[in-house]
Amino acid sequence: MNEVLQIKLENLPENPGVYQFFNEKGKILYIGKAKNLKNRVRSYFQVNRPGTRIGIMVQKIHDIELIVTDSEIEALVLENNLIKQYKPRYNVLLKDDKSFPYIKITNEPFPRIYPTRRLVRDGSKYFGPYTDVKNMKSSLRLINQLFKIRSCKHIMTAETIAQKKVKVCLDFHIKKCEGPCEGLQTRESYADMVKEVAKLLSGKTQELIKDMKAQMAQAAADFRYEQAAYIRDRLGKLEALSEKQKIISTDLLDRDVIAIASGEKEAACSLFNIRSGKLVGKKQMQLKVGSEDDISELYSSLIKLYYDNEFIDIPDEIITEPLKEEESVIFEWLQNRAGKPVKLITPVQGMMGQLLKMCKENARLQLGEILLQKMKREGKVPHSLVSLKRDLQLSKLPRVIECFDISNLQGSDIVASMVVFKDARPEKSAYRKFIIEGIDGPNDFASMEQVITRRYTRLINEEKPLPDLIMVDGGKGQLSMAVAVLRELKIKNYQIIGLAKRLEEIFVPGQSDPIIIPKTSSALKLLQRVRDEAHRFAITFHRQRRQNRIISSELTEIKGIGSHTAQKLLKHFGSLKALKTADLSALKEVIGEAKAKVLLEYFNQERDINKNEQ
Repeated sequence: MNEVLQIKLENLPENPGVYQFFNEKGKILYIGKAKNLKNRVRSYFQVNRPGTRIGIMVQKIHDIELIVTDSEIEALVLENNLIKQYKPRYNVLLKDDKSFPYIKITNEPFPRIYPTRRLVRDGSKYFGPYTDVKNMKSSLRLINQLFKIRSCKHIMTAETIAQKKVKVCLDFHIKKCEGPCEGLQTRESYADMVKEVAKLLSGKTQELIKDMKAQMAQAAADFRYEQAAYIRDRLGKLEALSEKQKIISTDLLDRDVIAIASGEKEAACSLFNIRSGKLVGKKQMQLKVGSEDDISELYSSLIKLYYDNEFIDIPDEIITEPLKEEESVIFEWLQNRAGKPVKLITPVQGMMGQLLKMCKENARLQLGEILLQKMKREGKVPHSLVSLKRDLQLSKLPRVIECFDISNLQGSDIVASMVVFKDARPEKSAYRKFIIEGIDGPNDFASMEQVITRRYTRLINEEKPLPDLIMVDGGKGQLSMAVAVLRELKIKNYQIIGLAKRLEEIFVPGQSDPIIIPKTSSALKLLQRVRDEAHRFAITFHRQRRQNRIISSELTEIKGIGSHTAQKLLKHFGSLKALKTADLSALKEVIGEAKAKVLLEYFNQERDINKNEQ
């Protein structure tokens, strides 16, 4: 430690403020804040830090600069601004090589709506950031379907409209724009439409649906039936979107759920946006961290970095893990930023506890994906595969795993699934579904025999390689059945296991006792992921089959509607509910006029019967 640094450490003030550590080249290593600068800065220079990331940083410190503030809140704001400006190596940072995109509503008499990565403080409104570009594009497509927002780039003022310097384009003629450029739409009407777009982008879908229902009723009352029909069609699309959004709570509060999963040098964050009680969006972010960074420090840093943005909406509640000593100052800072009461909640149980757990699992999955991509770039294989090879004493690395699962309900609609994992990652294009045939009642052994036979007979016929590891969901019985089939097919040099769900026991051929892998092992977690994915895929397929059978059988009871026609209708409309609300013209396009009339007459009679019963 040089003499200048020693003198500074001996004369540190006890005020709140921000400290900056510099190396000998004058580059900032770290920026932090403190309630008491003297205690906080001196704590870095304690002797027990050999080999740690912070210990290495302390060895590089050549100079210290302090900025004294009036309060810890001021110190927090200043620290955040300086970190964003200088991005010091040893601070927790949001990793985004390019800025996330936003949806922009321009500050014009007739605003335009489009995606952008540049934030210009010109009075425009921004919604985002969108960490998943697909979600942003999906939102823009929905806006184009529901609202007649102009797509041109013309500058429109009262003067240009009065002089008709701009003519209507194709969008007007195909009814995608009302022609504000020629004064065919008032500024007030257009502004009302933009307000509806803002509600949609803010996640206030229910509020927008309520407003549109009122507009439709008013249009009908004023005998503007064409306008009422137009609103009705838009309302249908909006309600379809609302049905897809998962209901989280009935209190209609706005919440953000934040969870972090950290590794050695990377951390992944998952953030759920809940608006008016519904899950409307999910964001995923990546942090640059150190292996010994405290998890509460990561949460504190993320909250400061994410919400220190004037275009980010701060909700009524933020659900996250404990922030320890920084919670009070962050709580006060959030309330100052939001201009309203904000709660920081750490739920232990109940719906919010489950939601935080689900968010944490999403963060873990994202971290696994980040680490896998990193290993692939470096030419490495996942550690979990190496652990699995060691724990199961396999002859080769299980880079390709195929897992089978059976699903049925009391022996009906028996189906099976096969999922494939390559390098510990799901290969969804290789997934397969099987409809089990010729088996009566719930017989998992016979079902497993059939699906294993069909799968590997096909591989033999197509001369394709076997997977490195075959896995069946079940215990000794399912494993023995699969082994018998492989022997009958004269397949050699295969590796196969069975995973029993009850105690997570792993069975291998030739051993009576199961293999028990520690619950913390990455190998067991990989097997659980594979097994759970196979189960999810099988259950989804089984529900789909059962639902289609029930709906199809109901339709085929209608005179003149056969099974082929029923399947055709279900494929086109997606659900029985959508089919029942379709009008004659929509039905005619699918099955012709004669059958459409039969179907429409049946549904009308059914509605009349239901009304009479009520």
